[in-house]
Amino acid sequence: MSIEQEESQFPTGKYDRSKIIAKTGLKIGTNYAKFHLKKALGKNRNPESRNELHRNNASELFREFSKLRGTALKLAQGMSLDSTILPEEFAEVLTQAQYSVPPINRTLVRRIIKEELGDWPEKVFASFDEQASAAASLGQVHKAETHNGQRLAVKIQYPNVRDTIKSDLTMVRVLFDRMVKSKKADEYFGEVRERLLEETDYMNEGEQIKAFHKRYANDRITTPEWVEELSTGKVLSMTWLDGRHLKEFLQEKPSQKEKNHFGQLLWDFFHEQINDSYTVHADAHPGNYLFLNDGRLGVLDFGCVKVCPADFFRNYMNLFTAHRDGDITKIKELYVDLEILNDAEKLSDYEIRFFEYSLRLGKLFVSPYDFDFFDFGNKEFFDGFNAFGKEASEFKEPRGSEHFIYVTKAHIGMYQILMKLGATIDIRPGRERLYRFLDKLDI
Repeated sequence: MSIEQEESQFPTGKYDRSKIIAKTGLKIGTNYAKFHLKKALGKNRNPESRNELHRNNASELFREFSKLRGTALKLAQGMSLDSTILPEEFAEVLTQAQYSVPPINRTLVRRIIKEELGDWPEKVFASFDEQASAAASLGQVHKAETHNGQRLAVKIQYPNVRDTIKSDLTMVRVLFDRMVKSKKADEYFGEVRERLLEETDYMNEGEQIKAFHKRYANDRITTPEWVEELSTGKVLSMTWLDGRHLKEFLQEKPSQKEKNHFGQLLWDFFHEQINDSYTVHADAHPGNYLFLNDGRLGVLDFGCVKVCPADFFRNYMNLFTAHRDGDITKIKELYVDLEILNDAEKLSDYEIRFFEYSLRLGKLFVSPYDFDFFDFGNKEFFDGFNAFGKEASEFKEPRGSEHFIYVTKAHIGMYQILMKLGATIDIRPGRERLYRFLDKLDI
């Protein structure tokens, strides 16, 4: 396949990409319309047929959006991790975007290295594996070694990904506006756009790798180290970490002690980020963590890092104690500050229902903090989360500050991994860290 043929299979023009997105949306919409028509005629009463419909539509979405890569696939992946947006069957299929997107071919990889680093891979590196070790929505990773023997992970951004952000978001915005109504849609899409622009700036990610390594790397947690001299805005070189992802780790049938160990590291890493930097590693999905053979937890991918406004970060943390204490007055005040409610004293019928839902969800969300040790393999906790996710689909007007998008993504992502691990966690280090942070605010 020629370079021109390879690039033609990755459409970058607004018209070509919009055509694929629109065609996919139309096909999926037609599939659902046919299903509901059959159901109305009494021809489709089997619940399993609905599950299969969801699964087939998710496969169609993944197949078509894999052609686009970039923003479209990234957003589909993100939605698949949130059962409040898409049916849970979509998660089974779309989480492939974390691991198994078809890579671009070796000829194009070589040309990108030449254009970005000034020479062919065999000149720049002592060795360079032209077969990608991982391919995701925005780029793919290759193993390499420097001339002084340092092993590297070299991330290469797909061609013109950054240039497609605006047009892809415009198309997704059309679909969003059809499904839900929100006065804050501009703010929500502005937030997503800013994070995607940061995520496609590999020099920015390199700076974040350096900052997180300095803050958090120790004998329990580790991160790659940035190799700045072999990085550009579209090629990112970092030290290689040996380990396995969650799926491979679980396939080894680890002991409960091993699962608890890595779960504890994940819990502690999340809570160590409660500090005055107000900065959170916001892409907490299984593809971004490695379980190392020496017992350390490896944290990867620092493109999606959320730097919060101080007031939002503090209010978000204060919600924990308010929900734990059941302090309705304080919760209402914080909900107004966080743009969940318009007025604490004058609630519309919609807000009353949403407030009551949020109270119950908040109580479940903070319930692990009520214990010294908590079993995230607890089926009641897992089922509770799923039930709230399904109930959330009843609310067609999203509420809350745009800053919730990535902070809650990090927190929910942590919970999901802990539930998949079935880990029992010592809650106390995280809880004490949270309360020390809040106590400092009161001084």
